Amino acid sequence: MQSLDRPGQDFPTPATTVTASQSGPNGPGFDVQAPPDPSLIDACVHCGFCLSTCPSYRVLGTEMDSPRGRIYLMDAINQGHAPLATVTSQHFDSCLGCLACTTTCPSGVRYDRLLSQTRPQVERNVPRSPLDKAFRTLLFQIFPYPNRLRLLMPGLMLYQRSGLRDLVRRTGLLNKIPRLAAMESILPTVPTDALLDTVPAVTPAQGYRRFRVGMFLGCVQRLMFGRVNRATARLLSANGCEVVVPQTQGCCGALPAHQGQEDQAQAIARATIDAFDGQDLDYYIINAAGCGHTLKEYGDILKDDPAYRDRAIAFAAKVRDVHEFLAEVGLKAPLQPLMEEGDLAIVYQDACHLLHGQKIANAPRQLLRQIPGVTLREPIDAALCCGSAGVYNLLQPEVAEELGRQKVENLTATGAELIASPNPGCSLQIQKHLEIQGKATAVMHPVELLDYATRGIKLTRQP
Repeated sequence: MQSLDRPGQDFPTPATTVTASQSGPNGPGFDVQAPPDPSLIDACVHCGFCLSTCPSYRVLGTEMDSPRGRIYLMDAINQGHAPLATVTSQHFDSCLGCLACTTTCPSGVRYDRLLSQTRPQVERNVPRSPLDKAFRTLLFQIFPYPNRLRLLMPGLMLYQRSGLRDLVRRTGLLNKIPRLAAMESILPTVPTDALLDTVPAVTPAQGYRRFRVGMFLGCVQRLMFGRVNRATARLLSANGCEVVVPQTQGCCGALPAHQGQEDQAQAIARATIDAFDGQDLDYYIINAAGCGHTLKEYGDILKDDPAYRDRAIAFAAKVRDVHEFLAEVGLKAPLQPLMEEGDLAIVYQDACHLLHGQKIANAPRQLLRQIPGVTLREPIDAALCCGSAGVYNLLQPEVAEELGRQKVENLTATGAELIASPNPGCSLQIQKHLEIQGKATAVMHPVELLDYATRGIKLTRQP
């Protein structure tokens, strides 16, 4: 589909020998601080298998907005055949970082590593417009800091509950600022519990204690989806886990890490390791897909830090997605049906950083199938990104809108009564497009459904 074309530029295919340099005959290149690895670039044989699974290529339809095209660009910039400038960096910005190409690639190209090497280069070396820079600064200085984000909650609650939101939307003024409109449209109704943390510092295990685990609260998850965190703690407790929530924990660093904010991501990673240190924990449990992927990458994020490198590797080895963990150790608590009568048809939404980043696909499905009366349905294009991708739907709203539309159409076409989504960003994106399309399908985290089934709470079927 080519509904949103953009100016593109073809560059000559460079040679395979790559040396990093700060400038070339065609303009500035990558700096000498960890440019894209030539050996990773050379692994790409340009077969094109990635094209059909790349969401940005599907929407934009331009070669340079595909993984193969971006690898060409990385190579060309390394060789000095193309500049590291706005004309090239726009194609790196268009990437969702969904990592679907890493799953598809028959040659095992580590596009994820190439992208994580390229984005810091862009952030250091490519000037952005004043508005773009201001918007990104706003995101990176608020979103990764839960206490700062919480300060906005009273104002947002007033905005939503006073009728001001409806008035603003009717005026259409926000549509003149697409990024601000995207941010406002994705915002769910702010729950009252967003003003404080509601998960106890320690939740004892029910019955025999099998494990002592640490639990991450997240940022958006903590404020907008507190119910998911409470359900996670209850579910782990019901299955023999003592759940410890370190009170000094903050963001995991996923947002800055995915957007090339290297220094900020490293600082947050160090703080997270320190927050969980000395707690005598068997595992670190996370219920948000994007956060889990970043936590498991701490060894790479801090690879050049001699004081934290070994600690980061040891830390990452203990990180488990909640579905991964429960599927591995097994459910101890019995599960009851979620409906008083009849089966419940659920469609599971694969979050990209769970499916492609952590290679976890079967565990959530396996757990949901253990709930009596649940049947799972599979959508077409299950592995295609929904367009959320951290803050991609705020930075690249046009592409994200098209992907969100496609995702919701595919999910609801299954006829399922409920969508199970394991990532807060995906849930917000899906809920937004359900409302746009006038569909009342419920969206819940798989952990919430397992918690309900454990406690015998019934769902009400939509009329």
